[in-house]
Amino acid sequence: MPALSDQRVVITGAGQGLGAAIARVFAGRGADLVLMDVDGVGLQAVNDQIGGAATTITVDLADAKATARAIGAIPGPVDTLIHNAAILRPEPLEAVSLATFRATLDVGIQAAFQLSQAFWPDMKSGGGTLIFVSSQSGIKGFVDETAYCAAKHALEGFSKCLAMEGADHGILSCTITPGKAMHTPMSEQNYPPELKAQWIEPERLAPAFAHIAISRDMALAASV
Repeated sequence: MPALSDQRVVITGAGQGLGAAIARVFAGRGADLVLMDVDGVGLQAVNDQIGGAATTITVDLADAKATARAIGAIPGPVDTLIHNAAILRPEPLEAVSLATFRATLDVGIQAAFQLSQAFWPDMKSGGGTLIFVSSQSGIKGFVDETAYCAAKHALEGFSKCLAMEGADHGILSCTITPGKAMHTPMSEQNYPPELKAQWIEPERLAPAFAHIAISRDMALAASV
């Protein structure tokens, strides 16, 4: 697979699970990484694993002001955004607090909006890639997932709109939905035993993100 040394890549939720696996793949391809997570300790551990060259930003993406400050700390234009951060707290509707509902949507879609809008002007000039980690919960409903399903359904619609708006500017927008149960800290907390028995490691899916970023680069080069 070709290198990504000419790309600055922002990965949210990079302190563990799928985000960390994606960071390792992109680091191996030479990308200039900006890693975001609410867990600063986990974020530093991932950065240590990949050689310590990434820019790490500890931020609660549920906080719009903190997200704006984090965006301001990114050292230059962004070529690829991978919005992986999410909150999943399975609860029946009557038990879901407004705070939980708001935080789930804020991390899932508010942060996606803030990040995409901030990177959009530079991407309109030179192209870019927006990849949003979705879920089966963005396609259908599940019991006890009112907040998470709402966030993922919103993310699907948001990405479709950006794909249309960005098409004439060399901007690719898409979602990735894992096809199988995946072994992450989130799934350790929430999956029933029958799903845990068949889950796969996130390293199986992570290369797909690099493939999309590289494919967009190749498409832009071919159009010049």
